[in-house]
Amino acid sequence: MDVIVRRTDKLEGTIEALSSKNYTTRYLLAAALADGTSTVRFPAHSEDSDAMRRCIAELGAELDENEERIVIKGFGRRPKPQAELNVGNAGAVLRFLLAVSALSEDVHFVNTYPDSLGKRPHDDLIDALTQMGARIDHNGGRLPITVKGPVKGGRVTVSGEVSSQYLSALLFLTPLLGEDSEIVVTGDLKSKVVVGQTLEVLEQAGISVQAEPDYSRFRVPGGQAYRAGEYIVQGDYPGSAAILSAASVVPSDVTVRRLPELSRQGERAVVDVLRMMEAPLTHENDIVTVRGTGALKPVEFDGDAATDAVLAMVAAAVFAEGTSRFYNVENLRYKECDRITDYLNELRKAGADVEEKQAEIIVYGRPQGVAGGVTIDSHYDHRVIMALTIVGLRADAPITIKDAHHVAKSYPGFFDDMTALGANVEWVKNEQ
Repeated sequence: MDVIVRRTDKLEGTIEALSSKNYTTRYLLAAALADGTSTVRFPAHSEDSDAMRRCIAELGAELDENEERIVIKGFGRRPKPQAELNVGNAGAVLRFLLAVSALSEDVHFVNTYPDSLGKRPHDDLIDALTQMGARIDHNGGRLPITVKGPVKGGRVTVSGEVSSQYLSALLFLTPLLGEDSEIVVTGDLKSKVVVGQTLEVLEQAGISVQAEPDYSRFRVPGGQAYRAGEYIVQGDYPGSAAILSAASVVPSDVTVRRLPELSRQGERAVVDVLRMMEAPLTHENDIVTVRGTGALKPVEFDGDAATDAVLAMVAAAVFAEGTSRFYNVENLRYKECDRITDYLNELRKAGADVEEKQAEIIVYGRPQGVAGGVTIDSHYDHRVIMALTIVGLRADAPITIKDAHHVAKSYPGFFDDMTALGANVEWVKNEQ
């Protein structure tokens, strides 16, 4: 399905933030790795979290769920072998489970998204697991991938240059091994804030990890056990970043609830960035309110700590009065698509004035708006879809976003929420 986005005069209303995808997938995995029964309350309902649900069930966890909670009886350190495990298009789920599957004797991950996740490399994690004794068959570092355990602890090195998900995967695995482990991170670790989320979840699950302050080295005692318990998922800043950015580019009075001020989500920075851009905004009692005027100032921002909010921030900067720069964002190139080249190509089609460097996005703001009147490619990427929607709100002519249903990967209700706030969007069938 495609979406047509038309110029919107005002956004107004109150919504509840969707639940955090990152925390949901981590809590589900921690619960699956426990011997005993855990409860995850207010879980995210998205393609990624659904992929984790499905896969941990196939690996041996027992799930009982409704809209507000999931009760999970874990498989502990004994995931079942699987001839075909399908993570869909969920990169983090794949990487976490590649590591966990090394506790089993044989798990085969299939490739059902050859044009998206199937193109993404996993060599650094494969190399780390091989150091630990895993036997891995793969397609040049890409899916399909077969992992055969067992593995042992000890000293293992892993690159942080492409993704922090490789490190998080090892942090979930190593506490369950018989030996103590030392994880040494090489290169410039990306998305350190997200590693902090992993460590937070591990601590809540009773796992002890000793981390150097710069996350260059971790000592993980072996022989640990995940503690069954109750987890409460907080609101999701990455998805809310799109809503808040949309409210900043048009006249608005928009409130988003359930966004804690002290969250460890790096994308919480969207609140600070929009304030720097002089969007009228308040954040108190876990509630963010934007009373937008459409007038924004340019900004310079190190995007590494807020990777999943950068595209939404860039969309807001398209309408700022001046030049904005988002730097240290090379890891955007290794997501569902190349979120620098692919995204900026679509912004240009819509009429934005943008420039790319290897690790930077430069935006020459157009306060008068953009021309629109084009059909643009989503690249099957949920973050791209949300960001392009923001741009469509200030386009002179409608923008059609191809394959916009892929927004469900993280935020299935995004267009419902946008419509409820007054956005002029319309679903249409794909043109053949």
